[in-house]
Amino acid sequence: MKASKFSDAQKAFILKQGNDGVAVAEICRRAGISQATYFNWKKKYDGLLQTEMRRLKQPRRRERQAEEAGGGSVARQRDAAGRDPPKAMKPGRKRKLVDEVRGEWQVSIRKACDALEFDRSNYHYKSRRSGQAALEQKIKEICHVRIRYGYRRVYVLLRREGWRHGQNKTRRVYRELGLQLRNKTPKRRVKAKLRDDRRPATRSNETWAMDFVHDQLATGHKLRVLAIVDTFSRFSPALAPRFTFRGSDVVAILERACKEVGFPATIRVDQGSEFVSRDLDLWAYQRGVTLDFSRPGEPTLQHLKHNPTAFGDFIAQTPTMFGAFCTFS
Repeated sequence: MKASKFSDAQKAFILKQGNDGVAVAEICRRAGISQATYFNWKKKYDGLLQTEMRRLKQPRRRERQAEEAGGGSVARQRDAAGRDPPKAMKPGRKRKLVDEVRGEWQVSIRKACDALEFDRSNYHYKSRRSGQAALEQKIKEICHVRIRYGYRRVYVLLRREGWRHGQNKTRRVYRELGLQLRNKTPKRRVKAKLRDDRRPATRSNETWAMDFVHDQLATGHKLRVLAIVDTFSRFSPALAPRFTFRGSDVVAILERACKEVGFPATIRVDQGSEFVSRDLDLWAYQRGVTLDFSRPGEPTLQHLKHNPTAFGDFIAQTPTMFGAFCTFS
C-alpha cells in the first residue's frame, strides 16, 4: 500500500482548520488534496491527537508485516485474508443443498442435515404463508408497462386497485422477481419490454399521442414543443413551446386542453422523465386517464417525425398556435 505523503501532524493541522470554520474548498486548495480525501481523513481521525492517530495505524502495520513475512493473518482474524466470515445461507437454499446431497450420495435426510449442519426441523418446515401468485402477476403487469417504476411507485398503484398488503411485502416480491432497477445502468442498456400491439382508435378523444418536437431560435437557444394529437381525428388539442419542461408543466397544459375538448381515455407517451413523473401519474389517476407507455427508443409521434407530409398536415391543423410560435422563434 502506498504511503501517504502527509504526516500525522499535517493531517491533524488540516482537520483543525476545518474545525475552526475554514471552508472545505479553501482547505483542499491550500493543501492540494481533493474533498474526498479530506472527508476520508475527517471520518477516520477527526478529534484525535497525533499520538492517537499513530496508535490507530499500528494494527494495520502489524497486519502488513505479518503478511509480508508469510505468516498470513494476525491473531483474532477470521480467515487468512483477514475478511469477515461469509453470510449464512438462507433455509430455502440449505433445503435445496440437502436434496442435492441425498440424490448424489444416496444418504438419509438425517445424515445430509448433519453433514451440512442444518436442523432437520427446518428442513421439514412447511410455510403457512398464503399464495402470492396473483400479486406476483399483478406486479409483473405493472412493471411490464411502466418499466422505470421502483417498488414504492408499484406499491402506490397496487393500493389504488384495492390491494391491502404492506410496502415491505411489495418490496420483497419485487426483488424476488428480479425487477429492481440499477440506477447507474446507462439508458441504452435498458431492456425493452414487449407489449401487445395497440388497437387503432375508433372515435375522437379515445386515444391521444403526446411527445416533444425540438427547434432552435436564431440566437441559438433550443426550444421544446409539446405536441398532442388525437390519433383518430388528427386534431391537435395543444401545441405548447417552452425552453424547459417539467412534469408539472405537462400537467398544466393537459388540464387546459382537456377543459376545452374533454378528457381522453388513453394518452400514449414514451418513457421520458416528464411523462413518468409523479405529477402526471397522479393527474391521470385522478382524471381517470390511462397512460399507455411505449417501448424505449420508439417515439410516440414517430409517424409524424419521419413523415414530412404527415407533419405538415398536423401543423396545418393548428395554424394559430404554431404561427405564434414561429413568430416568436
